Formats: sequence, structure tokens, C-alpha cells
Amino acid sequence: MEWLADNLWLAWLALAFIFIAIEASTVDFVFVMLAGGALAGALTAVAGGGPILQVIVAVLVAILLIGVIRPMVKRQFMSSEASGTIGSAALEGRLGRVLETVTPTDGRIKLAGEVWSARVAPGSPACEPGEEVRVVRIDGATVIVTNQPA
Repeated sequence: MEWLADNLWLAWLALAFIFIAIEASTVDFVFVMLAGGALAGALTAVAGGGPILQVIVAVLVAILLIGVIRPMVKRQFMSSEASGTIGSAALEGRLGRVLETVTPTDGRIKLAGEVWSARVAPGSPACEPGEEVRVVRIDGATVIVTNQPA
């Protein structure tokens, strides 16, 4: 028991790891904030603070992290704006520039800094080099475009 009293920082560190393991399964950003509090308690122990001070620091830091940092992190990760605009879905509706004539069977455009294979949408006329086109949808590695404004 004397060893634990001399190395209380290890107990705080173990508690932080437990909280991080729980966070990995919940992904709610509460337990990672509690782990931050536990790490603050460990630092207080290393600095020579007594057990009561360690608990006070750990609780205050955890409350501060949960009250201030967690809402910002949660807002950033749970933003519907960010979740719907990844991958090919983010390219639909964007404008590109024709590099090689785009027909119903073939063509090339520059879109978001990359060269893409392209086809015109059914019923759309061919698009000539230099023309601005709008992406209607993505079909595999080919963009379907139209020269009609949105």
C-alpha cells in the first residue's frame, strides 16, 4: 500500500487509459475528457501535490474539458455539413472545365484540380474544350456532365 501512495500517478495514468478504452467504444467525447482530468491528476501527483489536491485538479480539469472543449469537438465531428460532403458526393453540382470534347461516350474535364473521364448526360449536347460544365452525377470513375446551368 505504501508503494501505491508513493506512485499515485500510476493509478491516475491507469485510470486515464481505462477512460480512453471506454471512449473508443462510445465515441461520445465524454470519457476522453475524463481521461484528460485523470492525466491532470497524474501531473499533479508527479509535481508532489497531495491526494486531495490531485482529486480537485482532476475534477476541475475534467469539468472544464467537458464544459468547454467537448461541445466544440462534438460540433466539429458531428456537423451534417461535413458528413455529407466527402467522396464523390462532394463533386456533384460542382463546375468543371472541358479539356477534350465530351460526348455521350467519351471526353475529359478538369474538376477539383484533377482530370476526369466524362460523358454528357442523356439529352445534353456535346461540350467543347474550354467550356464550363456542371457535374450531374458520378458513375464509377466517370463524371456525367451538362453544359446547362444549375
